[in-house]
Amino acid sequence: MFRWFKKTQSPDKLKNLPELIKNLKESGDFFHFESKQHGSSFFLYYFKTLVHETPLNEHILRFLSQEPITSLKDIKDKVPITGIIITEDLKIICEKVMTGYVIVRLNENSVECALIPCQVKKARQVSQPEVEFTVVGSKEAFVESLDTNIHLVRKRLPVHELKAYELTLGKLTNTKVVVMYLEGIANEENVNTVKQRLEDIHVDQVVDSSVIMQLISDNRNSPFPQLVDTERPDRVVSVLCEGKVVILSDGSPQALIGPTTLVEFFSAFEDYFVNWIVASTARLIRFFAILFSILVTPVYVATLTYHYELIPSDLLSTLVSSRQRIPLPPILEALFLELAIELLREAGARLPTKVGQTMGIVGGIVIGTASVEAGLTSNVLLIIVALSALASFTTPVYRMSNTIRLTRFPFLIFAHLWGLLGITLCFSFLIVHLLKLKSLGRPFLEPIYPLRVKDLKDAIIRLPLRFQSTRPVQLQTEDTKRFNIKIHKDKNDFHE
Repeated sequence: MFRWFKKTQSPDKLKNLPELIKNLKESGDFFHFESKQHGSSFFLYYFKTLVHETPLNEHILRFLSQEPITSLKDIKDKVPITGIIITEDLKIICEKVMTGYVIVRLNENSVECALIPCQVKKARQVSQPEVEFTVVGSKEAFVESLDTNIHLVRKRLPVHELKAYELTLGKLTNTKVVVMYLEGIANEENVNTVKQRLEDIHVDQVVDSSVIMQLISDNRNSPFPQLVDTERPDRVVSVLCEGKVVILSDGSPQALIGPTTLVEFFSAFEDYFVNWIVASTARLIRFFAILFSILVTPVYVATLTYHYELIPSDLLSTLVSSRQRIPLPPILEALFLELAIELLREAGARLPTKVGQTMGIVGGIVIGTASVEAGLTSNVLLIIVALSALASFTTPVYRMSNTIRLTRFPFLIFAHLWGLLGITLCFSFLIVHLLKLKSLGRPFLEPIYPLRVKDLKDAIIRLPLRFQSTRPVQLQTEDTKRFNIKIHKDKNDFHE
């Protein structure tokens, strides 16, 4: 094999600034030139793909060319840009030039230089939420720019107690990550847990907050997400006020929220924008839909395989007639349709939006009709699987909906092996796993187990706001009160 590339030295192994400049010059987008005016000279180095040309020409070159430069301190005094650094530390120089700083040297062999910030900031404009869209409420969503995301949070929470702890992750990517919390409200133990787990991350790349979620989760082998990810700034502000901790990552349009519980994955943020009766009804429908999505197909398989006596005689005749021409056992029939649905989902997610929608609808109709006419599946099971797939879409958090999709298959296997007893065993294993699961060291099944009666007011159902004057007990916040209920009762502020 021919080696057409030249091996370059790592910046950590370089001895001085001239060697670093020589190393950087091997990149095609690294620009350098010398200017001699007023009897003095200076050398400029930068990556043209990382630097904004307008401030470079109007501020840096303009002021450096007007008067003679005798020292690096003159540059710091004359150039009207804040954040100029004078250093000879190679690590700092390499880090800054790779993020859009301009290197200025007075002598070609000098080891000290001035670093002038001149980054080009290209980011997607703030747009509507794609995954957590709501009819009522804010229409702003996070973008890939960390500074923009912090701005979206701070403008909604303009208090000095809002702290932002910044650190850098990834040996190669140098990704900026910010931990946000409200001082005086958030539990100090939760904050320290998040900071410590982030500082313990030693990987070469962190390209998205999803990577961070996998690295700091309590149980990395669990299919259940242990942190909530959201693209809504208003939801982030809400959980910060509750006393939770939020993680923002540069380059990621999602924020991570923790510690969290299982019931939060089935609570849409829109529940807080509508009447409590409507919100509670919607939550109950979601919980029913999730149980229906997981259990209905396994119950069908278990009943037709072992428990015919449980089916009413009128319904039994319908099931028998629908399966007269089916050569496959119930388990293979169910797996065939479940896998077909999953294939349609994956194909629709990978195709362009308009093509994916068309393919999903047409593919579902064609495959469903053809499989019934070919005698591979029954009409009854086709309806059951379609309703099961539809019910799984009611989960507000996308990551949890993926977990629900995966959970159905173990239930199907257990139902085929041991019938309703197998479903009961599988459900027991699931409950035991959830009981052992934690989120940042906090029980994942709170407030159901351990039982927190006060927190049930915003769990399976949402009670009126007048009953939610305290923050969740599970978070053990420093300040437990949200508002004084007596004052609001006297002023008649709440009408639900």
